[in-house]
Amino acid sequence: MNLFQQEVEAAVDALLLQQVILYPTDTVWGLGCDAESTKAVERLYKLKGRPEGKPSIVLVADEAMFARYAATVPDNLAELLAAQERPTTYIVAASRHMAPQLVGPDGTVGLRIPRDEFCRKLVRRLGHGLVSTSANRSGEPTPAVYRDVDPQLNRGVDYVVSWRQDDDTRVAPSRVVRVLVDGSLETVRD
Repeated sequence: MNLFQQEVEAAVDALLLQQVILYPTDTVWGLGCDAESTKAVERLYKLKGRPEGKPSIVLVADEAMFARYAATVPDNLAELLAAQERPTTYIVAASRHMAPQLVGPDGTVGLRIPRDEFCRKLVRRLGHGLVSTSANRSGEPTPAVYRDVDPQLNRGVDYVVSWRQDDDTRVAPSRVVRVLVDGSLETVRD
């Protein structure tokens, strides 16, 4: 088993134990946990200092998993995904298959299908949505690369993925769009 696969398996083992991981996402370094575990999400929010009522993004592996967490799936989802030029989070009406803290006050959730091979493999192996929130204390700067992660936060997680720790490629946080009833998009963050 190569390092890539070892890291995926070790991270999945931690996630299945309702633990919090520090991992490279398709955008920035993130904190993650099983999106269906209320206990894990509570722990992640406490570690991050994230206020109640401020939901996090959920990474999903594919359109089928997207449909599990969305109360309604846009008819044009495949077209939206094919047209995206960079990581894009879609705000949609939430289903009940996730920890309640991940649902916004308006009943929505942010879902993203990462193109990054590590993230996709991680979510696919987990078999559930994966919480994705930047690896920083709430209100602090977002770490684009591993060396920018606060050491205290690094020590507070249960597992730190070593994959891409030496990668200095900087990627902006995802674009965030709200999917409207007619399937059109409203930009929330560009």
